[in-house]
Amino acid sequence: MPNPLVHTVNVFGSLATSSLSGWRGCMVVKPAAQPEQPLTLYDMEACPFCRKVREALSALHLDVDIRPCPKGGRVFRAEAEALGGKQQFPLLVDRNTDTVMYESAAIVAYLFREYGQRSVPRLYQDKPWQSALGSLASAASALRGLRADAGRQPEQPLHLWSFEGSPFSRLVREKLCELEIPYRLHNLGKEHWTEIGPAFQRLKPGRYAPIAGGKRDAFFQQHNRVQVPYLEDPNTGKGLFESARILGYLETEYAR
Repeated sequence: MPNPLVHTVNVFGSLATSSLSGWRGCMVVKPAAQPEQPLTLYDMEACPFCRKVREALSALHLDVDIRPCPKGGRVFRAEAEALGGKQQFPLLVDRNTDTVMYESAAIVAYLFREYGQRSVPRLYQDKPWQSALGSLASAASALRGLRADAGRQPEQPLHLWSFEGSPFSRLVREKLCELEIPYRLHNLGKEHWTEIGPAFQRLKPGRYAPIAGGKRDAFFQQHNRVQVPYLEDPNTGKGLFESARILGYLETEYAR
C-alpha cells in the first residue's frame, strides 16, 4: 500500500487537475454504441492533449484499449510509430473505419461525429487557453504518468473501470502508464445529475439507483455499487476497488 500521507497529497493534486480541466469527462453527453472492434489509443496519461481525447471518450461512454507510451517507454512506442509514422501522442486507431489519427482536436471531432452523431459540444471544443490550463493541470499531478518506470508486462491486458474526471481513477491510470501496462478502459461516467458526488454520498438523498439499462446499471447489478476506480486482472483473477489498494497491488504484482 502507498504511504497514506503521500497518497492523500496525490489525491488533492489530482483534484486540482480535474478542476483545472473544467471537470470535463465526468458527465456523459451522449451514450454511444460500442463499436464492433474496440478503439485503441496510444496514450500518455500526463499529456494534456491525450487528456482531451480521454475526456471525449468519457463523454461518449466509449470504451478503449489503452496502449501506454510514456517518455522513455519501450513497449508500445515503436508499435505506434509503425502504425502512424511517428512517435506523437495521442494516436487513435479505429479499425472499424480504417482510421489512424493524430492531433487531439481532430480526434475529438472525429469521435463526436462518428460515434455521437453530433458536433463537438461547447465544453469540449478546443479553446486558445486550454493548452496552458492543460499544462497546469498536468503539473498539479506532479507530472505522474509522464515517464516510464520499469515493470513486468502482463500476459493479458488488465481492465479498468474509470472516467476521466475521477481524481482517484487518475492515480491508477498514472501508475498503469508508468509501468506501460496495457488495459481496456471501461468508461463509466455519470449518466444523470443524481449521480454527482462520491460513491457513498451523492447529491440526491436516499438509496442510489442507476438509470435502468445503462452501463452503470450493468455494473451495479454485478457489484451492488457503482464506484471507480475498479480494476480487474485476468492474469491473477483479482478484482479491486479503492485507488490505494489498486496502487499497492500494481506495485507488488508488476513493478520491478
